[in-house]
Formats: sequence, C-alpha cells, structure tokens
Amino acid sequence: RMANRYSKTVLLGALALLISAPLLGAPGAAVPDTYVLSADAWGPAQDAAVAAAGGTLTLRHAKSGLAVAESASKTFLKDVQRFGSIRGALDEVVEWQPRTQTVELQEEAVTPGNETFVNMQWNLKAVKAPEAWAATGLTGWGVRVAVLDGGIYDAHIDLNGNVDVERSVSFVPGYAFNQDTGTFWHGTHVAGIIAARDNGIGTIGIAPEATIIGVKVLHNGTGAFSQIIAGILYAADPIAEGGAGADIINMSLGALFARGGGNTGAGYLVGAMARAVNYATERNVLVVSAAGNDSVDLDHSASYIKVPAESGSGIAVSATGPIGYAVGYPNGNQDFARPASYTNYGHSVIWLAAPGGDFALPGEDICTMPRVPSGSSATYCWVFDMVISCSRGQTASISTYSYAAGTSMATPAAAAVAALVKQRFPGMLVGDLKTHLARTADGSGPYYGHGFVNALRAVTE
Repeated sequence: RMANRYSKTVLLGALALLISAPLLGAPGAAVPDTYVLSADAWGPAQDAAVAAAGGTLTLRHAKSGLAVAESASKTFLKDVQRFGSIRGALDEVVEWQPRTQTVELQEEAVTPGNETFVNMQWNLKAVKAPEAWAATGLTGWGVRVAVLDGGIYDAHIDLNGNVDVERSVSFVPGYAFNQDTGTFWHGTHVAGIIAARDNGIGTIGIAPEATIIGVKVLHNGTGAFSQIIAGILYAADPIAEGGAGADIINMSLGALFARGGGNTGAGYLVGAMARAVNYATERNVLVVSAAGNDSVDLDHSASYIKVPAESGSGIAVSATGPIGYAVGYPNGNQDFARPASYTNYGHSVIWLAAPGGDFALPGEDICTMPRVPSGSSATYCWVFDMVISCSRGQTASISTYSYAAGTSMATPAAAAVAALVKQRFPGMLVGDLKTHLARTADGSGPYYGHGFVNALRAVTE
C-alpha cells in the first residue's frame, strides 16, 4: 500500500532552473575554482602551461585532449589561454535531474516465485522483451553498461551481483559510487530498468544479465560539467587503460542551455561535453541520453540546446506511456507507444522512443493488480502508468521499489535493448548498432525519431 498520498503535480524543471551557475569560491577566500580545458592534443607542454598559470590538473586525458584543472588564481584562464592551443571555461554546476513524480512502495518483503511485480512492468511488454528472451535466449550477458547518474544502491536484491563494484567509481568529491540522498535514488531506478536480476523476486530488467558499472557524476540530481565529462571518458576507456570498459553509456540526465547570447563559458562547456561523447564513439561505445522532460519541440527551439541529448554522436531517447494501464486490468489501456505528456520531441534530435511512463490519468480512483505468485498491489490507477523499478528505500531495505516516470526511465529501456543486440553481435560498430536499432524500431515521427524500440525485432533481424 502507499505510505502517503502523492500530488500529481510534477516539477519538470523550468528553464530558469536549468541555467547554470559557475563554481565560484567564497568572496575573498582563496578557494580554487575548477576549469574544463581542451587542446588539439594534450601532452607535457600543456601540463607545463597549466602549472605556469598557477593551476593543478585533476584530470588529464591525453587521447581526448580534455582536462580539468583547479586554480585559486583569478587570472588562471586568461594566463593558460596565452598558450595558444589551450581553450577552456570555468566549470558550472547544473541541476541535471529536476525533481519529478515518484511513488514509493511501502518497504516490505517481496514474495518469491516469478518476479513479484512483473504484471506491473508494462515496459517489458512494450518493447517485447519476454518475446526476445524466448526467441533467442539473449539476456545481455557479457555486455557492460555504465550508468552515469547519482548513487547506485548495489546491495539491492535485484542488483546485487550485477554491479561491477570494482570498476564503479564516483567523480563527486566526498561520496562513493553507492551514496546519494533521499529514498528514491534515481541511478538505482535506472540500473534496475536495465539489469534487475532474473531472481524470482521483485522486478526484472530488460537485459537481466548485463553488467552495470556505477559512475556517480551527480549528487541529488546536481553536478558539474567536469564530473560528467570525466565520467564519460572513464566509462569509454578500456579496463586495460584504467577505464570501465563499457559497451554502452546511459545518461538519464539533461539540461537546456541558451545558444550563444554571450554565454561563452556555457557554450564552451557544451562543446566539451560533445567532444567527450564523440570520444566514446571513437572507442566504439554507444552513448544513450534522455531527450528531456520539458515538452519542448526540439525541431523549433533554435535558441536552445538540450545537453547531452544533442551532444556529439550519441543518441537521444523520448518517452511514451499508457493512460489507464491498470483500469480494468488485464484489459486496460495497452497503448504503450503513446507519447508521454512531458517528453521532448523533434525529428532533428530524437533517435528512438521507449517506455518512460506517464501520470496524466485524471482522478484518484484505486486500481488493483495481481502480484506473483499471490497477493496484489492497490494504489491510485495513474500510478500504474509509471515505470516500477528498484529504489533505495527509507532504511536501505534491499527490497524496496518505486514508480517513476520520465525520459530518464525511457533511456535505460533503449540502452538495455542495445545491450541485447551487443550480446548477439559483440563486434558490432557503434554506427551499425545505431542503424540496427533504428531499422528494427516501429513507426516514426517527431515523437519517435526512427521509431519505438523493439527488442524482439532487434535480436532476430
């Protein structure tokens, strides 16, 4: 049952909330500022230039030409840019995951048997995951998916064993990869959609045997450009080179930025993000990003850019969701490809659509759905239109689940289908993977890009 009554008001992140602020030290204090830097090629000469300008490198990534430095000198950027090949900007902190609607189940033991909440997992039906498993036996085994997000609660009963703890890291100072705030833990929900284990308990992911690498780049939904860029580079590099060895990077995060307008610092940072995404592509790593929950037509928003949805050679995913899935179950609304009420859209940006859920069903009627092997869940009918997955819970329970909706939930669904394809075709190049996902998707249009992702077609065609 529900712990509280939840408002259906959803904070989708007004643009004003997403205009970033620089990482500035306290007035009068010699607190180092952080800078994102780049060069055509980064080597000893660039190291020397940073040192001469009074900076200290905290990230030096020679192959991408990207670096991060700290300096208490207020003339650092001007001084380092005198070295002709170095460009840069003051780092900025951004709210990448605006607060959205979530509904947490009461903490309770889940029953064994087949997955307890599988009837509520309409997103599995939407992408035809069960049919894909039955037809091919593909489960994502051997495929590594880096989840760049907040903390991942790796002790969760559906995730424990599927998270590569050794290679999971945090780029947020003072926190481990498995730390965050609150009870929801956005990154945990995302990880469960991808790879919740097939353990007869709770939920199951679309690629239930894929390996998750937790890369913490946000805390409570907020983080700096430098942290996300560092996370992309780390995830993309092979293990032999000190990286995570990811095949796919999932970024269920995003913010709108004004193009031009004198905001040159933000413009540079947006470009640096794109450079990092392109570097991942060069390492044959597919970057999958959320299209965003701003209800914006990205085909007609030339004044703004959505990052990382429009960053480099990655792909952006929009969201769909039914209205009234549980009403009269099992004969409720099965229109899983209906565009979600909040999703961004536009042919020029969207590559695929995937199930992200919605909360637009009016009223507060109660619906009941059966659990497996017995029992039932009862709550407001509109809740069942959202996506259920793992969450951290109030007391770090290992079996807590929450409903949530957003392109944040659609993105891991698409990433998980990509993981199934990578298991089938391990040597497939990123460009071919993108084409294959598009070719095997259903339909097209401004809300769908190349179509609604179809796991069955993706693994059999």
